[in-house]
Amino acid sequence: MTDSAEPLSSLRRALGLLRLVGAADAGGIRLKDLAEQAGCSQPTAHRALQDLVAEGFVEQIGKRYRLALDFFVLAARAGHADGLRDLAKPVLLRLSATLTDTIFLLVRNGYEAVCLDRIEGPFPIRSFTGDIGGKVPLGLGQGSLAILAHLPEAEREAVIRFNVPRLLDRGFLDEAALRVELEKARTQGWVNLNTGLIPGMAGLGVPVFDAQGRAVAALSVGTLADRLRPERLPGVVAILKAEAATLGAMLNPFDTALRHPSRSLSSVA
Repeated sequence: MTDSAEPLSSLRRALGLLRLVGAADAGGIRLKDLAEQAGCSQPTAHRALQDLVAEGFVEQIGKRYRLALDFFVLAARAGHADGLRDLAKPVLLRLSATLTDTIFLLVRNGYEAVCLDRIEGPFPIRSFTGDIGGKVPLGLGQGSLAILAHLPEAEREAVIRFNVPRLLDRGFLDEAALRVELEKARTQGWVNLNTGLIPGMAGLGVPVFDAQGRAVAALSVGTLADRLRPERLPGVVAILKAEAATLGAMLNPFDTALRHPSRSLSSVA
């Protein structure tokens, strides 16, 4: 596939690039390397890649490109697969009944975390995401932090650069404080917040990992600060992590809710 040889249609060029992206490792491939392997100029490769990105078959992470979930959805005819919200519902109900607190299911959507589902507990609370469908910048709130902390480094850095100004607007301290919280979350495997941003409220979140070890969602508890004191905290952590492991083992890697939460939310009354 070369610019100087017999001209290729834009479709054939895009499909050729798609094959090369699929042959790259999980971290993706740079535009320069793609163009070199395809035998075309970087502007030519870039135009074709933007079409593939727009159609959801390729995604750009920093300076690298990799196959996006829509490609696998199409290939696996995954439209009939169990959805994340359906799989998680029993988990959320068990957690709410066991802990008598409000439980949230969050997923990543670009630079944001979206509340995909929520089970109300008996105590009135306020949260960053609010009701189902609410979203916050990744890094704000315990579930959101749990997801961000466990993203691959390049993705995490891209999100931090984009979201720090947005977090500052919401009252978060600064980038240094964010990085401290992220390192703490990676070390201990969970996030416990009692920052005072929402007076009287506290929360705890754990990541949900898929079979490839990617943090694709989070389970979190929103409760009164008095209900998440040090003596209760270890028990809540253990229960949340156990349920997160249970949910992670059931995840369908082709579920569109993992990359396109709005498609699952469209069915919410």
